[in-house]
Amino acid sequence: MFKDWSFPSVTAGFLAVLISYSGPLAIFFQAAQSANVSAAMMTSWVWAISIGAAVSGILLSTWLKVPVVTAWSAPGTALLVTLFPELSLNEAVGAYLTAALVIFVIGITGTFDRLVQAIPQGIAAGMMAGILFQFGLGAFQAIEGTPLLATGMLVAYLVFKRLVPRYCLILLLMTGAGLAVGLEGASLESVQWQLASPVFIAPEWTWHATLSLAIPLVLVSLTGQFLPGMAILRGAGYTASARSIISVTSLTSMVTALFGGITTVVAAITAAICTGKDAHEDPDKRYVAGIANGLFYLVGGCFAGSIVALFTALPGAFIAVLAGLALIGAISANIMTAIEAEGHREASVITFMVTASGLSLFSLGAAFWG
Repeated sequence: MFKDWSFPSVTAGFLAVLISYSGPLAIFFQAAQSANVSAAMMTSWVWAISIGAAVSGILLSTWLKVPVVTAWSAPGTALLVTLFPELSLNEAVGAYLTAALVIFVIGITGTFDRLVQAIPQGIAAGMMAGILFQFGLGAFQAIEGTPLLATGMLVAYLVFKRLVPRYCLILLLMTGAGLAVGLEGASLESVQWQLASPVFIAPEWTWHATLSLAIPLVLVSLTGQFLPGMAILRGAGYTASARSIISVTSLTSMVTALFGGITTVVAAITAAICTGKDAHEDPDKRYVAGIANGLFYLVGGCFAGSIVALFTALPGAFIAVLAGLALIGAISANIMTAIEAEGHREASVITFMVTASGLSLFSLGAAFWG
């Protein structure tokens, strides 16, 4: 294994983690703000999702000799924003455990492919787009309250997307932080290196949480993360078993859920970084990028408190714009899939509109009704 390590592989693993922390993590902070949780609890959340990605990624990449990149469910995290604060943290943890158990059963029995085929792709994409749509709107709604910061980040996004698309989110994070300090007076003096202290959260099971969070979380994890993630692996020439990957990630999720970590899944966007030629010319040695990715997540988890301090020091508009712009690609891809599914086009569009509406009926969220 040590002979297979290379600078490009380590760089690919690091870049994948940095992109995750630059974009999807912003959604997590919006969820935490919606739930009105403390900085200590937020640190536990970041610790849990990072450790979950680290352990599962290192284990699977080492075991299968395949660059398996794992992460937390970004669409699932977006779903949380619509449910808090009506949903308690304890109920959310109970729903995490339920979703992890259902996904584990689907994985261990080998029914993943059959189940995904049974769910019309357009309808699943419509629900995904509806969940993420509010974040896209939030990026532009922030212009009204903080025009200079939001507009500056938007212009920077367009420039970086045009010139250096691969590093767009990382550069946007840096630019946005600079604009927040220069234009909004944000202070980063409180950001210090500090080890994380995970906080145990006792689970509570309710029908409300199961129907509003657990079931939609299973659907978006399978169709929005595991399906494209496995497609990227297979497209790169790897024939890794979905049963092994889904089983390990769901077992990991059961542990990290108790500390606030949402479902661990196969990464879709960042997986492409570690499975391509940029990671290593030899496909048989790219698994090292998956291990490196896990190791960097391990470092991120250990210093989750520092990450929380950084994000909480920056204005809310910064988080809203960063999250919204980071999800434009996912929103557009899911809208296109929903529209292109001609056999279910009207049903897919209805699913999208209902989910995007934010409807709450009988204490059940819009994703369930979608």
